Amino acid sequence: MTISKLAEAAGVSVPTVSKVLNGRSDVAPQTRSKVEALIRRHGYRRRRGPGSGRAATLDLVFHELDSAWAIEVIRGVERVARSEGFSVVLSESGGERSPRDSWVDSVLARQSAAVVLVFSDLAPAQKARLAARGVPFVVVDPTGDPGDDVPSIGSANWNGGLAATRHLIESGHRRIGFIGGPSNVLCSRARLDGYRAALDTAGLGVDQALIRSGDFHVEGGRDHGRALLLMDDPPTAVFAGNDLQALGLYEAARELGARVPEDLSVVGYDDLPVARWVGPPLTTVRQPLTEMAEEATRLALRLSRGETPANLRLDLATSLVVRQSTAPPAAAVRPQPERPS
Repeated sequence: MTISKLAEAAGVSVPTVSKVLNGRSDVAPQTRSKVEALIRRHGYRRRRGPGSGRAATLDLVFHELDSAWAIEVIRGVERVARSEGFSVVLSESGGERSPRDSWVDSVLARQSAAVVLVFSDLAPAQKARLAARGVPFVVVDPTGDPGDDVPSIGSANWNGGLAATRHLIESGHRRIGFIGGPSNVLCSRARLDGYRAALDTAGLGVDQALIRSGDFHVEGGRDHGRALLLMDDPPTAVFAGNDLQALGLYEAARELGARVPEDLSVVGYDDLPVARWVGPPLTTVRQPLTEMAEEATRLALRLSRGETPANLRLDLATSLVVRQSTAPPAAAVRPQPERPS
């Protein structure tokens, strides 16, 4: 399939097809849709040799940009891109798991060399549009199963959840709460599965009342933390699905008069810089965010050069970092949090 054949099938001129391929905005929407459909139907891919006009830019897309988590990822992408002579174009999809189609238009218009998506997914039509122009993409920490053909970089979330919960069990805790992220997000489900596996292996069983689905934000950790601490039989420890929710749990404990770690042990996930400075310093699972971003950027740039890596999916190791937010449960009956009147 050639550009001229695409133009003939669509009933338009070759320059019009070229404009669509280059992401130009001066094409009627109906014409663009017709050409895009033919590109997808015929699996057209533009042939590009080295140095054939791609801009030295890399697109980095987040679903939202409002936390220190994002800064760690940006640092890793920027470090590799700069060393390779690329500049980074940063954008946000406004909390949506898939960027808007207008974002795809912008990427094609810029003729970016590659795309790194963080905690996001692409719709099938968006994948087809990028593939037709030879723009590779890599997903960091995909929200769902990206499929075997989608390059992705993640971390060993199941092992991280197992290690966090096992540490609390080995410290003597038997009622352990869990505040995860959204239930439809892959990394959150994997951390929950690790939590369940640790409890099952220790013969403790799983109390569903101790499991909460949060949103990976401080406010979610605070609200779910309050609910757990106000139970008639509250947990003596909580594994928060990320550091931000652990900070929210700290706030809930302070509001209700529970001390960390004397009355409540807390484990987070990510090992953001703030975990070392909060009081008490947070025990957490280190997720190598910067390294994940670096690997994703290297992979995206290799694909843009036409290389075929041996592995398109990679999960980096996690490790437990023990600090002062965990301790054995108090031998005496813990003071019950003061309930709001």
